[in-house]
Amino acid sequence: MSSAVNPLRDAQDRRLPRIAGPSGLVIFGVTGDLSRKKLMPAVYDLANRGLLPPGFSLVGFARRDWEHEDFAQVVHDAVREHARTPFREEVWQQLAQGMRFVSGVFDDDDAFRTLKATIEELDKSRGTGGNFAFYLSVPPKFFPTVVSQLKEHGLSDGQGDSWRRAVIEKPFGHDLKSAQDLNSVVHDVFRPSEVFRIDHYLGKETVQNILALRFANTMFEPLWNRSYVDHVQITMAEDIGIGGRAGYYDGIGSARDVIQNHLLQLLALTAMEEPVSFEAKPLVTEKMKVLNSVRLPEDLAAHTVRGQYAAGWQGGRKVLGYLDEDGIDPQSGTDTYAAIKLEIDNRRWAGVPFYLRTGKRLGRRVTEIAVVFQRAPHSPFGATDTQELGQNALVIRVQPDEGVTIRFGSKVPGTQMEIRDVTMDFAYGESFTESSPEAYERLILDVLLGDANLFPRHQEVERSWEILDPIEEHWERHGKPEQYPAGTWGPAAADEMLARDGRSWRRP
Repeated sequence: MSSAVNPLRDAQDRRLPRIAGPSGLVIFGVTGDLSRKKLMPAVYDLANRGLLPPGFSLVGFARRDWEHEDFAQVVHDAVREHARTPFREEVWQQLAQGMRFVSGVFDDDDAFRTLKATIEELDKSRGTGGNFAFYLSVPPKFFPTVVSQLKEHGLSDGQGDSWRRAVIEKPFGHDLKSAQDLNSVVHDVFRPSEVFRIDHYLGKETVQNILALRFANTMFEPLWNRSYVDHVQITMAEDIGIGGRAGYYDGIGSARDVIQNHLLQLLALTAMEEPVSFEAKPLVTEKMKVLNSVRLPEDLAAHTVRGQYAAGWQGGRKVLGYLDEDGIDPQSGTDTYAAIKLEIDNRRWAGVPFYLRTGKRLGRRVTEIAVVFQRAPHSPFGATDTQELGQNALVIRVQPDEGVTIRFGSKVPGTQMEIRDVTMDFAYGESFTESSPEAYERLILDVLLGDANLFPRHQEVERSWEILDPIEEHWERHGKPEQYPAGTWGPAAADEMLARDGRSWRRP
């Protein structure tokens, strides 16, 4: 028997790291918090892990009057403070050689001519091959200007086999019409396959683990349907307020900020059918089937809730209410809490409610998906035997304690037959020696590789707005959000919403 290595098998071996080819990244809005805390450290962490090519180049574009060395120092400081992996001088020196800075504003033709010359210089000196991704870490109102300038100055089209890609941060519009307009502007310059919309939740290991949990294990998928599942709760709770984001957050609110993108994506991954592969097109196909099957409740007043945090106690200290935060209109009707009930009209999920909630200044920071199962149809136990027994549940913990919990009933030691809830836990930190990469590490690498399977396509974005817009319009017509004390789990109306269905929210 031949012991020769099969090159095709090895080329497809998923244990081997995926390394980006010759390329560079241009960041617009490079002086912002996102760039400093997430993007620059992620680039360094990728380089430190050996996943970037030796000639990788990073170009910053902003209004500051900086030289290349000033920009490199800013990146250095951001890396030292926020990088996940240890700082290594030899990695930094190689990365710093490819750093450039272009000073200008977005409607400045001279600045974009300088940017073009900078990219051409990097092609020659660093061997980037004409392959560049343009990261728009800027407010959506600047997207049309930036992409039109890229087109005007010949930066959006690669030459020969080289590629150019656009990376766009959320929000992808504030309603369906604005999302369609935004998509039209971007697609006028870049082909849909060249546009990467960042939803950082999809880059999290625990979110990707939803697919592994469901489709790599035979013990879960047979139960993953209306015959066994009672309901599903998807929660993204934050214990912080708006901080310094008043300018962005007021008028947007929690539903537009979180439900439209993060939570509806989690719903789609939880409810979708098995794709033929994990490539982008099959994944989008199955997610779109679910999103197209989502049905809003007929009575939006009874099955949707919005709230706004009032003053209260959090972490042992007194905190302000939303209306007292700096920069907030005292008459603001912006929601800082939103909860909605959705149903999915297909054979797998008919009659199973999906409850989505998100909020700021809640009891603790947690994101989780809880699949709650039906009670046993027949119980031979006496009523007092199982009075402390809840429903079985499988809980996917997205953050901060990444892992999976299974809740089930077990006999309490002793002579009596007493059943009580117990849990089995899987924790990433305990099961794997390597820490999970940050979401932006995975997503930036995927952009450079041209792998779009973790990026929502424009169809998903627009369908998500079609789901949310009627709820937002209903809220606009029916007064202001209900106040809830900071540090609690939201307004009383949210508990009442589930109580009408004979259910209650989990307290993570």
